[in-house]
Amino acid sequence: MLVAAAFIGPGTVTACAVAGVGFGMALLWALVFAGVATIVLQYTAARIAVLREQGLAQAMVGSIAAPPVKLAMGLLIVTALGLGNAAYESGNIGGAALGLAALGMTAAAPWPALMIGIAAALLLALGNLRWLMRFLVALVMLMSLAFLVACIAVAPDLGTVARGLVPRIPEDGLFTAIALIGTTIVPYNLFLHAAAARERWKPADDASDVRIETIVSIGIGALVSIAILVTAAASGVGGNITNAADIARQVEPVYGPLARYAIGLGLFGAGLTSAVTAPMATGYILSELWPGGDPERLVFRGTATLIVLIGTLVAATNADLVAVILIAQVANGVLLPLVAGLLVYLAYRSPDISRALVSGAALVWLICLLLGTRLVLRALGLWP
Repeated sequence: MLVAAAFIGPGTVTACAVAGVGFGMALLWALVFAGVATIVLQYTAARIAVLREQGLAQAMVGSIAAPPVKLAMGLLIVTALGLGNAAYESGNIGGAALGLAALGMTAAAPWPALMIGIAAALLLALGNLRWLMRFLVALVMLMSLAFLVACIAVAPDLGTVARGLVPRIPEDGLFTAIALIGTTIVPYNLFLHAAAARERWKPADDASDVRIETIVSIGIGALVSIAILVTAAASGVGGNITNAADIARQVEPVYGPLARYAIGLGLFGAGLTSAVTAPMATGYILSELWPGGDPERLVFRGTATLIVLIGTLVAATNADLVAVILIAQVANGVLLPLVAGLLVYLAYRSPDISRALVSGAALVWLICLLLGTRLVLRALGLWP
């Protein structure tokens, strides 16, 4: 439940809809790659956490012998993931606000973002409202089902879909391609999944159980992402994506006026659940690295609350919420090579992890590194 809530966020819906409207099926390959890559990396992170009986951040820092390098690595992980999750949190809160707007619950800024931020902070503080989290995840699943049905109903041309599986980046499509990868292979999910796996599984447990759980949960999320992009591309509804109503137009040919409510409820649920899980991941990271541990969970709660506060303040401005969400996905895509590289290093040093899995994780890291490097070089004007 925890990882599913983190995986299916407003960034997934927004980035996939933008990609489908703007580039048709041309970036479908990026989602397929991201889905497979996510399964490889998430399973690797979970196995490392279970075998070492440590959180991922603790394992990464603990694998380094030299104290100065160990300290530098810890600071780098906390800073990079903290900043990335703060940006991601603003997108989560902004996505939930878009969902409320689609439902007709409009209010002048900054009230929607403030109320959602307060709700996320209360969920983190109380921590035992599992029924509410399950309800919100159910809303996301209903929206996901709506897109899966819509994908079939719009009857996409299979030849066009097949051509979209051939890797290529159309003109002005690099930013969106990185956003698609960043919304699927989310760095903070690796730490969240590792923490959950460490609590659930023991080193003596069958590794296939962890593998099957990872494949099923991530596979369903990836399938939904693909369905959103294909629906947006095949629906024939063009125009810019600037709010939830624009996203709802992509499924109106199938659902009519109910589309607005399906997307509104789904975006709200996706935003609020992810607005809780992103700060949790940051809290796990810092509490794992805190000297002497965090037995009273004070560091965990303080860090999570700070991330919610930063995300709320950013989302409460009059910024373009869709743009904020996309920027957060790109930030994830750029941050990913660092986290994935450390993950590959840990896997390589773990004799109980198969060399095939290490090789797969290394290949994913290399591709993400090349894409992220190209994006940075283009931003600096050093790449045509």
